[in-house]
Amino acid sequence: MDLYALARPALRRISPETAHGLAVRALKLGLLPPPREPDDPLLATRLWGCDFPNPIGLAAGFDKHAEVVGALFGLGFGFVEAGSVTPLPQPGNPRPRLFRLDEDAAVINRFGFNSEGLAPFVARLERWRASGGRGIVGVNLGKNKQSTDAQADYATGIRATARLADYLVCNLSSPNTPGLRALQARAAMQDLVAHAIAVRNAAQPGSARPTPLLVKIAPDLDDAGLEDVAAVALASGIDGIIIGNTTLSRPPSLRSRHCGEEGGLSGQPLYGLSTERLGALYRLVGRRIPLIGCGGVSSGADAYGKIRAGASLVQLYSALVFHGPGLVATVKRDLAARLAADGFRSLDDAVGIDHR
Repeated sequence: MDLYALARPALRRISPETAHGLAVRALKLGLLPPPREPDDPLLATRLWGCDFPNPIGLAAGFDKHAEVVGALFGLGFGFVEAGSVTPLPQPGNPRPRLFRLDEDAAVINRFGFNSEGLAPFVARLERWRASGGRGIVGVNLGKNKQSTDAQADYATGIRATARLADYLVCNLSSPNTPGLRALQARAAMQDLVAHAIAVRNAAQPGSARPTPLLVKIAPDLDDAGLEDVAAVALASGIDGIIIGNTTLSRPPSLRSRHCGEEGGLSGQPLYGLSTERLGALYRLVGRRIPLIGCGGVSSGADAYGKIRAGASLVQLYSALVFHGPGLVATVKRDLAARLAADGFRSLDDAVGIDHR
């Protein structure tokens, strides 16, 4: 029985943020995960020394406080990214701050890094790890709104979570924290990344394989902006790039009455822009730096398009609002079928094939 299909009409009558809270609670109670299908071996991939059973991950934003990491693997994700988490607790922006654009299969949010802070976040991850929790977990790090030292905030997050995460992400691209996207400029990003890598290495002395460090960038960067990101990434030795976050742009195709709300747009209308920018970045860095494709994924065809454009891994989130938790299994099944139909013997063989 599809519990989500039964609950969806009721969920549409309540605010999106309240509905999200109920989804987290349902996961805590074990109500949502469907029976998990075995992953097709064709979907397996290895990156940063980690064996991913499949390339479909949950993007940051759903489990901001690391409350249901273990339960989310029950939905079939190959990896889960928790956060964004800020060093100190902060409430984020006033409500309402989350809007469903039903006619467009899209979402606009202006949360502003609402976070309980690192202390409870770390405690929950520690308990999950200590209980034998298994699965590849990324930690997405943000800065506090009132902070005047972004480097110090990211450093605090890295020190607190490096031992618990399978990879770390410095989120430089949320549109809802004033000044954050300025950190994507070449000089600012160069300084921040160099400091973050030094802190990461110092937090794990003697480690032959320190926790991989990634940055998350906006899909709104123009060609010059992407060239700056690529130059810094290649020179710094950063381990990966997620592209992209939500967009401040508003496609003319949007029909919902909420389309003029301030904040970042995600969901189906973001797919074209985010995938084009992914391809442009891949042409700059090639296979030298792994890319995670995020933005607008709601089907196996979308995931396959991201991989062909240059993504080694793919993330989704907003599509769950419209398709429910069963979407993960559907995406994986269709992706495996498309890889097989095109004669690929491994997922890795398809990465960036559109640019070769």
